[in-house]
Amino acid sequence: MDVKDSNGNLLKDGDSVILIKSLPVKGTSITLKKGMVIKNIKLTDDDAEVECKAEKMRVVLKTAFLKKG
Repeated sequence: MDVKDSNGNLLKDGDSVILIKSLPVKGTSITLKKGMVIKNIKLTDDDAEVECKAEKMRVVLKTAFLKKG
């Protein structure tokens, strides 16, 4: 399974990514800001999502909002 970012670059476990859009986190008052660097992503079973740790929480992000950093 190939997991690609918004620009078509291949992503793998442990990569760092950059948010290309500010995203509110459901169930909290936290918003992940555009340009935020997220390190050490983990791939999921879904090729359109990655799991990561941001703002001291585990979150699942859509790859359409990420670019490889």
